[in-house]
Amino acid sequence: MTTQPPALTENVVELAELTKKFGTTTALNGVSLTVRRGEIVVLLGLSGSGKSTLLRHIDALELPTTGSVKVLGEDVPGLRGRRLRALRSRIGFIFQQFELVPSLSVLENVLTGALADLRGPRLGLWSYPKATKLRALQHLDRVGLLEHSYQRADTLSGGQQQRVAIARALMQKPSILLADEPVASLDPESSNQVMALIREIAAEEGLTVLCSLHQVDLAITWADRIVGLRHGAIVLDLPTAGLSKAEVMEIYGRVATTTSELEAVQAELLTPVAAL
Repeated sequence: MTTQPPALTENVVELAELTKKFGTTTALNGVSLTVRRGEIVVLLGLSGSGKSTLLRHIDALELPTTGSVKVLGEDVPGLRGRRLRALRSRIGFIFQQFELVPSLSVLENVLTGALADLRGPRLGLWSYPKATKLRALQHLDRVGLLEHSYQRADTLSGGQQQRVAIARALMQKPSILLADEPVASLDPESSNQVMALIREIAAEEGLTVLCSLHQVDLAITWADRIVGLRHGAIVLDLPTAGLSKAEVMEIYGRVATTTSELEAVQAELLTPVAAL
């Protein structure tokens, strides 16, 4: 019998009975989930289902009320100081609203992804080492934006700004890439380009990707596995191989069990994304 190489079988994220409460609201309810190295997992669910909260626990932006979170072999809730910073440096995070500094150049925005490896504050391009600037330019070339390196970030289109955010995340040399609704504000063509880029880079670098999405077509096309959340609990966990859109929509029908939830599914998943 052929044994899979360790890179495909090692669990890099392990959540066990994870519960998170904000006052009287339960955002996550007994979530248990493992993600293997190199796997691309898409989280699907209605707004408020717990997708963003789950991602934030992996990066220690939130700590569990109960349960455990282990990432890259580290017990996340127990980390402090240097060990916590070291873990976060290995986790890239891409956000829906890009989180760029509008007035800075594209290159300077990408360079901020290397700050964890540098000592002291950095003001302007001159303050970064030459080798770091070269690496940033290489990442911009990789995402197809080298010619825009010295443009202000806010002069770019939404799709271009998200590619800048990807280049910035790659400056961290991450092992895990988290993406919270990375294409929610993009038009369909840009959405496909961004997801294709994430998939391509993940394959080249052996990155593990956890991404929350609303678009079923994108989830089927780019994910290895779909995890569905409802009211903070995992209600489905399936590989995408062989799944059709109709089958996934049927799965979503199981996620939404009330009339109002079904209407919300239609509104979130079937309404075309507005072009920028």
